[in-house]
Amino acid sequence: MRKKWALSLFGLIIVAVYLFPIYWMVATSLKPTSAIFSDINIIPAQITLESYQNILTQNYPFLTYMKNSLIISVGVTVGNLLLGAPAAYALARTRITGYVWLIMFILIVQMFPSNMLALPLYTIFSKLGLINSLFGVILADMTLTLPFVILILRTSYLNIPVDLEDAASIDGCGKWRAFYSIILPLVRPGLLTCAAFSFILSWGEFLYALTFLKQNDMWTITLGMRQFVGQFGTNWGSMMALSALSSLPIIIIFMATQKYIAGGLSSGAVK
Repeated sequence: MRKKWALSLFGLIIVAVYLFPIYWMVATSLKPTSAIFSDINIIPAQITLESYQNILTQNYPFLTYMKNSLIISVGVTVGNLLLGAPAAYALARTRITGYVWLIMFILIVQMFPSNMLALPLYTIFSKLGLINSLFGVILADMTLTLPFVILILRTSYLNIPVDLEDAASIDGCGKWRAFYSIILPLVRPGLLTCAAFSFILSWGEFLYALTFLKQNDMWTITLGMRQFVGQFGTNWGSMMALSALSSLPIIIIFMATQKYIAGGLSSGAVK
């Protein structure tokens, strides 16, 4: 019993340590500008919505930035599922020459940092006319998230018996029909896991958006935060308020899909 309580207490401490920066972000956004550095109490002595009013009521394109981020994140999520689900299924069910090397290549691609790919992608996209285009940012973000989707879904497919597809084939079901009608519903936790991670990673991506988007009306919410950083100072209150508002979609998605994320990652780790 003591060991159980000790482990529970230890877990609560770890959770508190990880959540404290989020709490401090929200607390800072609720402080008056003059009290951000002078009030160092855990609970703000004075609470105000001034920073949120500055973002939502003044001439700040908050909704435009949120819309652009939403378009990019949804585009990356849909693109990853449309391309990653069939690709992962092919890797799970076929054994082609160099199969191991292909898996190794996908693993290596996933490890590439975005700052390493930004310049080559900029050169390619400039020739294709994809600079200052949300579609260009979607394609760039998919280079970071699509390998993850393929690897997770492949291991999910490996946990499904091939006998199900053989039975469907005997009943006259074609390969594609069996894939969409039988296999995909069985890997729904993996699909939701990949969708959630694709959305979250693309929502917070900064470098590709900074590299490819030049006009202010095309900026994402992460680029919009730069407007609060000036030459002589930083508007910390408005920046923290914008950070708190931009975190809401991520929190909602994670809360709605947390049980599927846990199930998808655990099922994808069996093989």
